[in-house]
Amino acid sequence: MGALTDRRQGSQFHPARFFLDAWRSFDADAATARADRSARGLGYDIRPLIALTCGATLLVAMHYYGKAGTFVKIADTIGAQRFDQRFSALYPQMYWALAHVAGYFAVPALLLRLTGQRVRDQGFGWAGLRQHFWIYLVLYAIVLAAVIAISFTSAFSSFYPFYHGANRSWFDFGVWELLYSAQFFALEFFFRGWWLTACRDALGSGAIFAMIVPYTMLHLSKPAPEAFAAILAGMVLGTLAMKTRTIRGGDILHVSIAVSRDVAALLQTTGLPHQFWPLS
Repeated sequence: MGALTDRRQGSQFHPARFFLDAWRSFDADAATARADRSARGLGYDIRPLIALTCGATLLVAMHYYGKAGTFVKIADTIGAQRFDQRFSALYPQMYWALAHVAGYFAVPALLLRLTGQRVRDQGFGWAGLRQHFWIYLVLYAIVLAAVIAISFTSAFSSFYPFYHGANRSWFDFGVWELLYSAQFFALEFFFRGWWLTACRDALGSGAIFAMIVPYTMLHLSKPAPEAFAAILAGMVLGTLAMKTRTIRGGDILHVSIAVSRDVAALLQTTGLPHQFWPLS
């Protein structure tokens, strides 16, 4: 009897059952939510319309006006001499990160407030993370092994870090990683918080797969293995976010991978910084 119980408990962690059971649960919850909404006479659920149309608009705006090159054009217009030239290579990356924090987090948070919703209900809790944190640790170990393996390729080491001055000093490295991490938090909020929360009642598990498409498209400028991996990553992180009702695990995982990736690329090329403050 004990062995049978152990087998049943162990089978719960089989990938196919883990995800299929979760998706069925999301669909059942969505059906119940829609029936309840209809019974209460609440009418059309406008949350997916707002999240997806406004989100698409923000993605277009960030693509055209949120790139590092946009800052270069702005600096040329107002005069590059206004900025401390020691950090001339950092400013465009700072602009990119902050523009994406605004697009992924600040504007959606404002829209939530304007529509009577609470920002903290978009996956900010920690309770659901405790039981499933081991999954994020396993995912990190798998991705870290892949990062180490591909860090020996020139395509990888020439692509990361985005800020090519990260090796100049620990100040440069630290500022860049903080900006990079803030961008990843905002990205998780946008895709796995705001979008999934808005669409889970209307689409059930389909909300995950609707989210995967634009999320994968963000990776099309990156090396091909990373772009293909984004499809699986979007499905896994989306499922976990809906199951745990928190974006914290995805944020921690994304930031850990990003920093590890930058460190691996630096170790294969210029090495880590040797001083705290840039001398020039």
